[in-house]
Amino acid sequence: MRLFVALEIPSTVRESLAELIRELRPIAPQAKWVRAENLHVTLKFIGEVADTRLEAIRTALGEVRTELQVTLDFRGLGFFPNEKHPRVFWAGIEASANLSVLAAEIESATEKLEIAREKRPFSPHLTLARFESPKLSDPFRSAVTENGAREFGLLRTNQFHLIESKLKPAGAEYTTLQTFQFAAEA
Repeated sequence: MRLFVALEIPSTVRESLAELIRELRPIAPQAKWVRAENLHVTLKFIGEVADTRLEAIRTALGEVRTELQVTLDFRGLGFFPNEKHPRVFWAGIEASANLSVLAAEIESATEKLEIAREKRPFSPHLTLARFESPKLSDPFRSAVTENGAREFGLLRTNQFHLIESKLKPAGAEYTTLQTFQFAAEA
């Protein structure tokens, strides 16, 4: 099974981003757009694991705690690795400092199970589209610049989710396997 750990985004943020995707899709048809229902904030990509390891992963994640809830402000747009050679188009996140702490705690919990550490530093974002070819159309570049400071909404949460991803021809299908509370409610 293919697993990852993520934060779910509120429906108001999801709809705001879906509206942006509807606006941009016609001027960037070469992009592989993420379906709005699949938008999430990845905290840890676990990858392929045997079904027999699921219980140990659940137990390890169940022990993750932070003092406070996390707060995320979804705003701005950008590209990984950069605009000249885009592979990923994303919506930005301004997060409370403890989001990085939460991601590090999840990383530590899964590393104890011999799940490889992420090679790149944690950078919270919402992937909106992926590109095979790094060539962007001028209308798309202009639209991204025009929407560069756009705000999409807020999230305050004390929960993260273990999610299974099944790759299908029409796109990934996600199933939440378990929800974990990592901090007390404010």
